[in-house]
Amino acid sequence: MGNSHGHHHRHRKNRNEENGSFPHKSSGQFDHHHHHNPPQQASSTSSTMSLPYAHVDSCLRALAAQAEGFGRSAIGGLRGPLYHVTTLADDGPGSLREGCRRKEPLWIVFELSGTIHLSSHLSVSSYKTIDGRGQRIKLTGKGLRLKECEHVIVCNLEFEGGRGPDVDAIQIKPNSKHIWIDRCTLRDYDDGLIDITRESTDITISRCHFSQHDKTILIGADPSHVGDRCIRVTIHHCFFDGTRQRHPRVRFGKVHLYNNYTRNWGIYAVCASVESQIYSQCNIYEAGQKKVAFKYLTEKAADNEEARTGYLRSEGDLFIAGTQHGLMTDQVGEHTMFHPSEFYPSWTVEAPSDALKQVLQHCTGWQSVPQPADQAIAAQ
Repeated sequence: MGNSHGHHHRHRKNRNEENGSFPHKSSGQFDHHHHHNPPQQASSTSSTMSLPYAHVDSCLRALAAQAEGFGRSAIGGLRGPLYHVTTLADDGPGSLREGCRRKEPLWIVFELSGTIHLSSHLSVSSYKTIDGRGQRIKLTGKGLRLKECEHVIVCNLEFEGGRGPDVDAIQIKPNSKHIWIDRCTLRDYDDGLIDITRESTDITISRCHFSQHDKTILIGADPSHVGDRCIRVTIHHCFFDGTRQRHPRVRFGKVHLYNNYTRNWGIYAVCASVESQIYSQCNIYEAGQKKVAFKYLTEKAADNEEARTGYLRSEGDLFIAGTQHGLMTDQVGEHTMFHPSEFYPSWTVEAPSDALKQVLQHCTGWQSVPQPADQAIAAQ
């Protein structure tokens, strides 16, 4: 388990954004004066930080299977043709909905920018990449529904203003797996921003920006769904910007949180409920009026007589602005806590710092990046 932090820097050594702000020097070509500094001392400009998968914008399909964490296998529409969204209409030829409902693998790109008003949930079928790079697309009205699907990548979209009961920006249920949500901006929905329930698993949420919202991310719907013990989710390099609660709230599942910045929550930052295992690593927690970051809720699983809370391990987290961590002193069941290295060999994590905070404020959510060229891929 000793390989869970520093050694993970090695796999990025050829990425051009890496430099000396890391505790381990990885490649001679970056061997210059910065490398002696501990990570906390990195300057506060984004150029001194390396974000994971920095190379994926060099060619279109380089995104596939580059997620870190539990969603790392997601290939999306890698093996399918391009599908061009040519209209902002809710349905019909050239619409996003038409592409998402098709059964074959598709890599969906946008030929225009603007707002797509969804009059009903937009169901996404398996083996789809919805790739908003190169344009600015906002989804409003309703949200995406990932139901009984696998290998879906959603990248560089905005979600705002979802209305109606049970309207989430991205709803992942039931039985969906190998999902990656990357660089999306999500705010102001009537229910949740991201819900992961009903035995959906192997999911990564990365570099997203969450704001203007109450119930942000729910993992595990209620104590009766004991099948949710299979849920595994990674959330990293996200910015939870004044959202009220659920960053995330977890029942049953295993969740790895690292290098996220959560500030000015309204109730709590992270909540561990029935049998959940949350590994919080090198995150920044900056309280507003509510000072306690971690909350525990006791609930009774349907197949268990005894009500239980969840487990939360904090390693290397930074608690600032008077934040109290709220960790339980007697973590009964600590031995049941998972470690991410049992499931994946590497991830990009560094000590939390002011520099990381600056980067997460600017490099999360929708990004103005050009649409990469689509280069032919070798036959799989």
